[in-house]
Amino acid sequence: MNLLNRSLRFTTSSIVSSSFVAATMIAFSILASSEDKPVKKVPMLTRSEMLKLFVEEFAQITPGEGNFPATFRMGSDRIINEKPAHEVTLKHRFAIAKYEVPQNLWEAVMGSNPSKWKGPRNSVEMLSWKDAREFCTKISEMLRTEKLLGADEEIRLPSEAEWEYCCRAGTQTVYSFGDEATKEGDADKRASRLNEFGWHTGNAAGNDPPVGALKPNPWGLYDMHGYLWEFVEDSWHEDYANAPADGLPWKDAAANKVVVRSGSWKDHYSKLTSSARTAVSLDAKDDAIGLRCVRAKK
Repeated sequence: MNLLNRSLRFTTSSIVSSSFVAATMIAFSILASSEDKPVKKVPMLTRSEMLKLFVEEFAQITPGEGNFPATFRMGSDRIINEKPAHEVTLKHRFAIAKYEVPQNLWEAVMGSNPSKWKGPRNSVEMLSWKDAREFCTKISEMLRTEKLLGADEEIRLPSEAEWEYCCRAGTQTVYSFGDEATKEGDADKRASRLNEFGWHTGNAAGNDPPVGALKPNPWGLYDMHGYLWEFVEDSWHEDYANAPADGLPWKDAAANKVVVRSGSWKDHYSKLTSSARTAVSLDAKDDAIGLRCVRAKK
């Protein structure tokens, strides 16, 4: 039984179904957000346990090997800031977190929890890009101390190209599950196909569920469509003209804006596509922005 299940005291001898885990965690989250009911506290993991859990929750990405293509088509020809669609070839291995950084891990590393929507396994929010990068630096140091990260490795934000490569998960459709968010007969706001994979204005009342409550994409990555926008390392550019083709971050030392990807629970489903992107200031904080980490060689 893994550390997360132990932290919630799921100690039955039979296998606990994933739907039961998700439902129980959502129930904890609802209890924690209520001011009128007594809060049932979730037993706390130690920092060492959370760090071990964190390194276990990564997917290994090997461009050019196995099911991972070396080259993919980034962007789209539908929206100005996603143009031009262009080929990117990744020549480096990395690992990406299956989940956005949860609040209990953030608090263990940073010493406080800035989030509006409290819950130990809810994604952390109300942090800036600078805060996100500081978290990556601090958790890298902690993991090295715990012998969980090599001296030649680091935890960092993904590049924008790495993020889209992982979101698409080998697909070239509008979403990682196909071109349409809706099924025939859906009301516009329902987006029933997307509801299985992402939180958006049609199915979310707030940023209250735990990470990983919905289905993952084909590479086992959760909440790549919606839930929270996610910081990446790149500076903001209005389009992809002259963008690098090697998957590395596109940086501009003079830029005062950075890129966020994924769309969020505050957005219409049309903003949750694999290619959707927008800009935020370096100091912007919002309850619809979080982060996902990459583990890679320096």
